Amino acid sequence: MKALPRIPLAALPTPVQPLPRLSEELGFTLLVKRDDLTGLAFGGNKVRKLEYLLADAQAQGADMVVTTGAAQSNHCRQTAGAAAKLGLGCHLVLTTPRRPSGNLLLDGLLGARVTWAAPKARAQALAQAVAEEAAQGRRPYRIPYGGSSPLGAAAYAYALEELLSQGVTPDTIVFASSSGGTQAGLVAGARLLGFRGRILGISIQEPAPTLREQVAVLASQTAALLGTPTTFRDTEIFVRDAYAKAGYGVVTDAEINAILRFARAEGLFLDPVYTGRAAAALLDLAAQGDFAPQETVLFWHTGGTPALFATDYAQTLAAAA
Repeated sequence: MKALPRIPLAALPTPVQPLPRLSEELGFTLLVKRDDLTGLAFGGNKVRKLEYLLADAQAQGADMVVTTGAAQSNHCRQTAGAAAKLGLGCHLVLTTPRRPSGNLLLDGLLGARVTWAAPKARAQALAQAVAEEAAQGRRPYRIPYGGSSPLGAAAYAYALEELLSQGVTPDTIVFASSSGGTQAGLVAGARLLGFRGRILGISIQEPAPTLREQVAVLASQTAALLGTPTTFRDTEIFVRDAYAKAGYGVVTDAEINAILRFARAEGLFLDPVYTGRAAAALLDLAAQGDFAPQETVLFWHTGGTPALFATDYAQTLAAAA
């Protein structure tokens, strides 16, 4: 794959660890890729993307970054952390005001400026924030929702290369898929590296047809950026959306059960929105016989654990513990 300019921000490679007790319970080999341990600002998958996005920002002479997400956005928290580390300003456009706890508390500690917008007006508010910063003489760099541009997604093509270099070739990779960047990078990387395992995204909010199309387009753009133009069809993208019906950020009994089960069996913390939902899907698919006894399944932990301390989620989880 073509090498792209990068600023080292993450503690790489992240470890791959066995989950022996859950493996015994589920009847197949279960591993976890610990991208919750990428290091910067409590870690998470977005740090990988930010290494490339902020290299581009600096190359363009930016002195600040502007991005968007929900009030408990892991992407926004990690963006604020990366900006602080590099001496850049950070403006976050967040949706649905919440009490300053969890990720939102950390955004403030990191010095990010926060403005609020209605969810349906997020794209417009992001463009307005960029324009406002420019009008005040700053040089803003716009980072899309989730960091999910071809450049951001390329980080996960390299991440798959990292996984294979660790001697791990799972039959299935399971992870949370929302803005599509992580999945697009893994899909593009799999094609370029000859990886034949199943890359299974668990949709956090989008219907499967929407997410499949989004990932296929982004994976095609990412492969081209990496020097090997490739066209992906949406039929090649594996997505399960049955677990997203409750809505974005809504914690159901399934997420609570997954969080408690992973914590109590393996001492591994998941977050309420992304990894909790993806793990709930994994457990349900296992119960349905989706994974064969001889399979090796890798759960890609994309981080997000500070959301456990968000007031609304913490109260729900405390009541269930």
